[in-house]
Amino acid sequence: MVPFGGWEMPIQYTGVLDEHRACREHAVVFDVSHLGAVWVRGGGALATLQYALTNDLNRIAVGRAQYSHHLADDAHVVDDIIVWWVGDDDLLVMPNASNTDPLVGSLEAIALSHGGGNATVADVTATRAVLAIQGPEARARLAGVDDALAAPGRFRVAAVTWRGHECLVAGTGYTGEDGIEIHVPAAGAPELWDAVVEAGLVPAGLGARDTLRLEMGYPLHGHELGPGITPLQAGLGWVVRFDKGDFKGRAALEQERDAGVTRLLRGLVVDGRQVPRTEYAVSIDGNAVGEVTSGNFSPTLGCGIALAFMPPAVEPGTAATIDIRGRPVAATVVDPPFVSQEGK
Repeated sequence: MVPFGGWEMPIQYTGVLDEHRACREHAVVFDVSHLGAVWVRGGGALATLQYALTNDLNRIAVGRAQYSHHLADDAHVVDDIIVWWVGDDDLLVMPNASNTDPLVGSLEAIALSHGGGNATVADVTATRAVLAIQGPEARARLAGVDDALAAPGRFRVAAVTWRGHECLVAGTGYTGEDGIEIHVPAAGAPELWDAVVEAGLVPAGLGARDTLRLEMGYPLHGHELGPGITPLQAGLGWVVRFDKGDFKGRAALEQERDAGVTRLLRGLVVDGRQVPRTEYAVSIDGNAVGEVTSGNFSPTLGCGIALAFMPPAVEPGTAATIDIRGRPVAATVVDPPFVSQEGK
């Protein structure tokens, strides 16, 4: 089956639980072509992205990838993105799908104000597909298609020609497992999909992608990141480099850092198989302290898990309750990830 009709990721192919377990135990392939792809190129490209993003690209180099945030002036996270530094003045930015157009507009303005007018910004989302091969056997199975596709190490980037198609490949992903993401020209996407499936990679859909990322405590834009949410509140202060110089949203974020956050993202492990969902109320000692931002059943742990913003004084190990369809269900506050590489 070729999934590229309109590039909408299906919820599942054979079943969320089976696909989830296949990723944790073997290897799967996701069609994540809905993600954006924006080139920032030219002599002012680096300066443009240094101001646009919270992380410091000078901490990496050509041939590397980096996770970062693009903030609004009030420091809320407009988008969380991956940057692939492909060439000296060629950087590929991967935003979330719905944020591609706003990010392009913002980068174009910053290219003029901070890139000296020497950077071009181009949305190339429609010209390529993206396949994410993830799981402990991902590289071994992908090597059966082409050794070069499987070669880049974690957060490394390489250009690879596969059957005449000029691809970009990086050791990145959204599951907590080892893996590779491949940008392939749209014309070559069906052929590559067929090749990786024939190599034993299990097709997986949006349902498994969500349970996998939730087990790792990875944020989802619109849930743990977005309007009103800063990197510090989301527990992602490591993605902010205050020592690099100015960046968009810095002043407001510094104020929050100095004053202290008023809420912090925590995890919740449910006592049983009940499934917490977004906006379910969370209480401690009968007092409301927040609500679920993301929740689901964890196939690995065999119980419900959730993320929620709570007062920063709430410590891991605290007993809590989640209102699941009008019934208080016991849970325990934890620090994500829910599943570690050592403990899975």
